[in-house]
Amino acid sequence: MVGHAAELCRDGGQGGQGVGFREATVQGEAEILAEFFLIGEAVGGEGDFEALLEVLDPNVVFRLDAGGVAPRARPPVEGAELVAAQILERGSPFAPYARPAIVNGNAGVIVVPHETPVAVVGFVVADGRITEIDVIADRAKLRQLR
Repeated sequence: MVGHAAELCRDGGQGGQGVGFREATVQGEAEILAEFFLIGEAVGGEGDFEALLEVLDPNVVFRLDAGGVAPRARPPVEGAELVAAQILERGSPFAPYARPAIVNGNAGVIVVPHETPVAVVGFVVADGRITEIDVIADRAKLRQLR
């Protein structure tokens, strides 16, 4: 899965403002992610399930590290429909607080609603679709971020 939170998020020393993404590859990923977040915020915060399916690979995998052990530790969610439902159920309210970042060398975001990060999200994009989503919401790991 994903490494330590301090290693996860690097924004070129720009403090979350105007991240210097890897050139063309990450820029293309960023465009897909921008669409992903706009879809998540659509329809009065309810999102658009069908549109979300268009940016998710049919075999997408969603992993969440909330820290601790069960019930907080969850198995991965697999498949576009299940992942889309998970995102719309839990993630849509946080979409407006997402700031671009490099996460494990890929396009990603830090979610910062009130000056304190609540999640780091890394994405893997292949063939124009999101194939993996890794969310770190473990407070102990996130404390390491500045």
